[in-house]
Amino acid sequence: MTPDPVPNLRQLLAFYVDAGVDCALAEDPVDRMLDDVPVESTTREAAEPRSIVKPALQSPPIPALPLGAPPAPDAAIISAREAAATAPTLEALRELMARFEGCALRSTAKQLVFADGNPQAKLMLVGEAPGRDEDIEGLPFVGRSGKLLDLMLAAIGLDRGSVYIANVIPWRPPGNRTPTPQETQICLPFIKRQIELVNPELLVTLGNPSTQALLGTRDGIMRTRGRWFDYDTGSRTIRALPTLHPAYLLRQPTYKRLAWQDLRAIATALAALAPTS
Repeated sequence: MTPDPVPNLRQLLAFYVDAGVDCALAEDPVDRMLDDVPVESTTREAAEPRSIVKPALQSPPIPALPLGAPPAPDAAIISAREAAATAPTLEALRELMARFEGCALRSTAKQLVFADGNPQAKLMLVGEAPGRDEDIEGLPFVGRSGKLLDLMLAAIGLDRGSVYIANVIPWRPPGNRTPTPQETQICLPFIKRQIELVNPELLVTLGNPSTQALLGTRDGIMRTRGRWFDYDTGSRTIRALPTLHPAYLLRQPTYKRLAWQDLRAIATALAALAPTS
């Protein structure tokens, strides 16, 4: 019997899931390739067009990018580098990133996922990119991997109030796909400036992508985890330790013993920073 060529609703939903569409961000579709195009109201609202309202630019301004098509990666990287350098505080950096249009991920994500925790913490942890739960709540590591990270921190007497957590990529890639090298390079100046402003004593990179992006190594995480690196913030050098990402540990729980070794090394390094009485 010849199958029906017209897909039913279940097949259509399955296709959307396979394509990475796992949540709806709004009731009405938005063509994000258009700029300042009036958006028609829904049938439940008055049938009068409303315009997309953009937030007013605030000081310091973001370097201008060409209008029209998305900027070329090289131009976006330069713009991100120049913008990040102008941010005197974490709050100013957050505002700059929220207005930055050089990364296409900004238009597909629900919101910017900047950071969580204590900006005065001695320990800063950096992952790769937000997932679905993080995109909804606007905070890093709040999904399943975030719950495991909380348990890992608690195992050495820490919590979110005693660390600072961020990601290399501040916007969720569609369908949780892997960020492209261009997207990583565009966002890299922002996380580097974020590390410089937090100025932690210790930096922990979670997983291979953040380790390679921040520490300039091509080795895999199994070669780099547990090894101390020097990270130059631009004003000083701090110690950095790569370890396994909590999401990887959820898939490969047998490697939790390696993560525990890294956690003990972190605890030892933090104890050495404590003032002696």
